[in-house]
Amino acid sequence: MANQVRIFQLARKLGLRSEALLTVLEDLGVEDVSAASSIDIETARAAAELLAEQAREARKRAEEEEAARAEAEAEAEAAKAAEAAVEAEEAAATEEVAPEVEETAEEPEVEELPEEIEEEEEVEEEEEEEAEEEGRARYVPAWAAPESLRSLEEQLAELEEELEEEEEEQYVPLPEEARRPRGERPEHAIDVPPVVSVLGHVDHGKTTLLDALRETNVVDGEAGGITQHIGASEVEIDGQTIVFVDTPGHAAFTQMRARGGQVADIVVLVVAADDGVMPQTVEAIGHAKAAGVPIIVAINKIDMPGANPDRVKQDLLEYELVAEDYGGDTIMVPVSALKKENLDELLEMILLVAEVQELWADPEADFTGVVVEAGMDESRGPVATILVRNGDISVGDVVVCGTAYGRVRRLNDWRGKSVKKMGPGHPVEVIGLSDVPEAGQIMTRVENVREAREIVAEREEAIREEEMEGTARASLKDLYRELGELDVKDLNLMLKADVWGSVQALEGSLKELDEQLDEVEINIVSKGVGDINESDVQLAMATDAIILGFHVGASEAARRAAEDEHVELRTYDVIYEAIEDIQAAMVGMLEPVYEERVIGHARVLQIFRISRIGVIAGSVITDGFAQRGADMTVTRDGEVVFEGKLESLKHFDEDVRRIDAPNECGISTSDFRGWQEGDEIEFRAQVEVPRRTSFENVR
Repeated sequence: MANQVRIFQLARKLGLRSEALLTVLEDLGVEDVSAASSIDIETARAAAELLAEQAREARKRAEEEEAARAEAEAEAEAAKAAEAAVEAEEAAATEEVAPEVEETAEEPEVEELPEEIEEEEEVEEEEEEEAEEEGRARYVPAWAAPESLRSLEEQLAELEEELEEEEEEQYVPLPEEARRPRGERPEHAIDVPPVVSVLGHVDHGKTTLLDALRETNVVDGEAGGITQHIGASEVEIDGQTIVFVDTPGHAAFTQMRARGGQVADIVVLVVAADDGVMPQTVEAIGHAKAAGVPIIVAINKIDMPGANPDRVKQDLLEYELVAEDYGGDTIMVPVSALKKENLDELLEMILLVAEVQELWADPEADFTGVVVEAGMDESRGPVATILVRNGDISVGDVVVCGTAYGRVRRLNDWRGKSVKKMGPGHPVEVIGLSDVPEAGQIMTRVENVREAREIVAEREEAIREEEMEGTARASLKDLYRELGELDVKDLNLMLKADVWGSVQALEGSLKELDEQLDEVEINIVSKGVGDINESDVQLAMATDAIILGFHVGASEAARRAAEDEHVELRTYDVIYEAIEDIQAAMVGMLEPVYEERVIGHARVLQIFRISRIGVIAGSVITDGFAQRGADMTVTRDGEVVFEGKLESLKHFDEDVRRIDAPNECGISTSDFRGWQEGDEIEFRAQVEVPRRTSFENVR
């Protein structure tokens, strides 16, 4: 499935305004989109190619115009030279003519065009030139002058390369040691249960389906009824085991869904029969296809009013998922997770597909496991949920995972029951690491703690070098800031969450917001897992940062310190609430924009002449309001008789700053004394208007 790129990001890469790119996309047939909408790579390339074509045409026209201009100038020079030669000959001939002939010679009369006709022709020529210029410049960015149009072609090549890299990054496969063993099956190999990843759009019933299959009730414990962690569990049917991985459906959890798709042997795509194919449904299909795993579609909520499984099957045809009853090979099972209908059939289909795959693992191979999720527990410390791929893990083993290491103190199965050992193909919770590993990292076993420390030290050094290289690169925003051409305000944030997956999801969403607004830059000062402590508050105070906590609490000492030092500390249970708050904060940091708008109207009822004050127009406010200092326009019989400032505004004998309709008032200004009864007055003032941003309608 093609990767997606937002329109405003594409416009920025091409050096265009979003409005210009939207016009190009409209010509390509892409309608009903905004700057925040996403388009696929092919559409992006088509738009860029159209821009490049327009640039080439503009360059060609510019070269032709330059050649025509040079030719015209040459002809003008030649004509001028010829005219000079003729004048010289005439002058020489005139000297030889007798005086009487010169006196009697009459100059021929030349009929001159009226000045009005000449002016009309000049105006028409100018309008035609402007129209031609506007047509030529329609798609060409301001920087694409004839001498630099080559830049757009270079941008197109760079864009293709960047989008391909982004697509590769989004679907980075797991290291080979973390995937299912391939090749010839050893004699001592064992059959392992299939790992099934449950993917789909938010609120389509993924977790409810799993609850029904394993007879638990996880969904009630999720904030807002939305799964915000990736969890692994097991279901046993007729003596056979299935390992399920549940993933969030919210847009912010793209990385977690991609990870779930990569560790899976089978993807169960949950689509609500009453809602149909939605954005995260399409994304999930892409993850499954990128991972190269078979897809089983569970059409859920068939018990709901408006459910239409056939419509879901038809919608999925667009994504090359053809149901078996439509002549295809994609298994689609209508189910009701709420009423537990057709669940046995779904499990049978999963086992059938798994049997065809012939899944196995080598229990005697070196231990490898992939981290499905990791977090910090108050009493147990760093905790990592891993899926054992090969070999086995036992209590007492020394393991390394990313930059975390340690001796395994405890192992828990998916129900939380303590075990001494866990073999391949099963999820297990590992306790005893020095730090919280990142989700998706590979866990391996080493001989002793000293070897583990050496490995971690080398990895940390590599990370530091990479970070130093990254900080050395100046962004375009930084360059503008240094040149003084862009007033950028910093929004410093600290992220704390209960698991790394949530940290990654929140960080990814914030980075996306940062790209959408040039005037505000989001800086992630620090990120980590576990409750917010006093050290976090001290760092936030030093860096002038806001602390965002997701699914974590804050110690009493941290709350007291935050209150004393006026550090903003916010905690959330639902991720989109955090994103919306940061959006609001970014909009609040923008410089205000003012527009002159009509604020009210009045009509003059009576004129008062007071010697020490002047002429006062006794008026009634007919709509809106009048305020001192506003601009006003006085009209009489449809003609403007005065434009100026409202200097004095009275209500009875009191000076007032503002008066609303339908009250009466006295209006005067030192610049105008010719008031008459019946005069109409319009008041205008500079009014602050809300700033509109490209992410206002993005969640």
